[in-house]
Formats: sequence, structure tokens, C-alpha cells
Amino acid sequence: MNDALIEWARGHPQYALALVPLFAFMETCVGIGLFVSSLFLVIICSIFYANDWASVPQMALLAAAGSSLGDHAGFYVGRVLGPGVHQLSLVRRHQGQWQRTEDLVRRYGPWAIFIGRFLPAIRSLVPAMLGISGFARLRYSLLDSAACSLWALCLAAIVLGAHEVFLRG
Repeated sequence: MNDALIEWARGHPQYALALVPLFAFMETCVGIGLFVSSLFLVIICSIFYANDWASVPQMALLAAAGSSLGDHAGFYVGRVLGPGVHQLSLVRRHQGQWQRTEDLVRRYGPWAIFIGRFLPAIRSLVPAMLGISGFARLRYSLLDSAACSLWALCLAAIVLGAHEVFLRG
């Protein structure tokens, strides 16, 4: 994947940076996020930084925006589908992850937004669960923006740390 990504980015520099919010969106969007690993985003950002194609603050902002869009898509899907979401085959196939998400939301309430942001197995399910529960929209948006910003700072630290360890170490 790395070689193909580098070649594509070299040939399409005007579009390459769009991969950051795209992968951030995909890993957090309900349904899609169950199949897209956050490792892809770390690799993309690390390659872009190592090749001086983008700055870490630039990628962190784009990742925060993409992840927040993915979260909000999940939140509103949850609001629209409501409790009927339990009947979807995707939810039934991933019943264990769904149950852990329900338990997290019940136990921690609004803090589940922050906790879920850092747990890849349920990251894409927490927003939908909060949408189903009728969580207030404005409160969700504010808390999610804060959680995505914190997560993007952690992504930036991982990219910088990986750069130091593998390229300078």
C-alpha cells in the first residue's frame, strides 16, 4: 500500500491531501468505520510528513474535520433510524461491538464521546448510539468537536513520534 500511495500522491499532489479527511471520515463513519483501520490514516499522514507534502498542523486540522463529519453522519443516522437500527444486518453481525457501545454510552453518558473516540473497535458506533438515544444536537456537536480536536492532537503526536523513531532514530 505504501508504494502505491506514494506514487499516486507524487502524481496527483493537488488531490493527495484530500486523503487525510477522507480516511478520517471513513474510519469514523458508522458502518464504514468497522472495516477501515485508523492505521491507514497514520500511515498516510506519516508518509506525507516524511516527504514534506504536508505539515502536521495542516493534517491534524483536516483529520479533525474529517472525523467530525464522520461522527456527525453516524449521529444523524442514529437519530433517523432510532431503535430500529437493531434490526439492520450490519448491527446484528457486529452485535458484540454494538453491545459494548451501548454499555459505554449508558455508563459514561457524554464522556462516551471522548472514550469512544480512542477505542477503534467502537469508534464509529458511539455517535450512532448517541443519536438513537436522543442526545441533544448542539451538545453533541460541541463535545464531538472537542473530542476530535484532542484525537487529532494525538494523531499529530504519533506522526511526529514515528518520524523521530524511524527516520531520525
